[in-house]
Amino acid sequence: MNRKFRVGEDFSRFVPPFGLRSGHVQSLLSSSSIRRHGVMRRSEAVRQVAQVWTLDGGDGIRLQGLYSPQAGASKGLAVLLHGWEGSVNSNYVLGNSARLFAAGFDVFRLNFRDHGDTHHLNHEIFHSCRLDEVVHSLRDLQNRLAAKKWFLAGYSLGGNFSLRVGLNAHSSGLDILRIVAVCPVIDPANTMVAMEEGIRFYERYFERKWSRSLRIKQVAFPDLYGDENWYDIKGLRQRTHYLATRHAGFESAEDYFKGYSIAGDRLKALDVSSTILTSADDPVVPVADFRGLPYNPCIEVVISDYGGHCGFLKNWKLESIAEDLIVRRFLDS
Repeated sequence: MNRKFRVGEDFSRFVPPFGLRSGHVQSLLSSSSIRRHGVMRRSEAVRQVAQVWTLDGGDGIRLQGLYSPQAGASKGLAVLLHGWEGSVNSNYVLGNSARLFAAGFDVFRLNFRDHGDTHHLNHEIFHSCRLDEVVHSLRDLQNRLAAKKWFLAGYSLGGNFSLRVGLNAHSSGLDILRIVAVCPVIDPANTMVAMEEGIRFYERYFERKWSRSLRIKQVAFPDLYGDENWYDIKGLRQRTHYLATRHAGFESAEDYFKGYSIAGDRLKALDVSSTILTSADDPVVPVADFRGLPYNPCIEVVISDYGGHCGFLKNWKLESIAEDLIVRRFLDS
């Protein structure tokens, strides 16, 4: 264990039931239809009161999310960010929404550009370096709610965004009290290699979901993208290179990856209290990326042996200790 981190010993010792000790099983079950039924049941209350909000992302950009306020007194605002090709209705977002809402928080689930059913809101295509519009939207949300000392949590790419938002919090006037990032992408280049060298399922999974998203974008803006055949490009690296160079202004996929990497010393400047939860058996984000992070007294890093990618399922009800950690860290702040 790397001694330069403050480590949450309780969560780092997480051991699931024997049949849930595979990182692949954890990763697949977490987002599966098998888990969906329980998540939908648990999240009924937070979904029933959800209001659609469209936020100002700056420069005419609009991002959309769902706001679920408490009927009475609130413990504060909790904002949730999904992963790449996820949405406000992903299992892990709904699971956390249910737990936080039951604990007394107002909950806002934000869709990134071109995620969920928001492809029609903006002409240009989503990419992971579009941080400014997320920061601007969160400031709009904060201002409209007069929110103070609020909370932010994200999974995978959403965890990466959460930490980058934290790096810009004070300069952007965001009054964030605590951040929790679950399996955040640290070095996108290493994540790409992990998917390329791992079992083919993960790359195919994201290819399929990305193809669906790009087809929806093409239908929404046929004059802009009607002639594109981007979804026919096989391989995430090849497709990323094409879109990054043709539609996002980068010289290469590698140049694009550097644009949203938080590896090296980038998190050294983070001054918002933050917790990072990851697992040694994550098949998507290499655990070595976390061991290379700089010392920062504001960051608590929790590395468990088990959990897969954004799983951390603790029982056969498919409940997650990641939800336990997020609720506890927010309540204790």
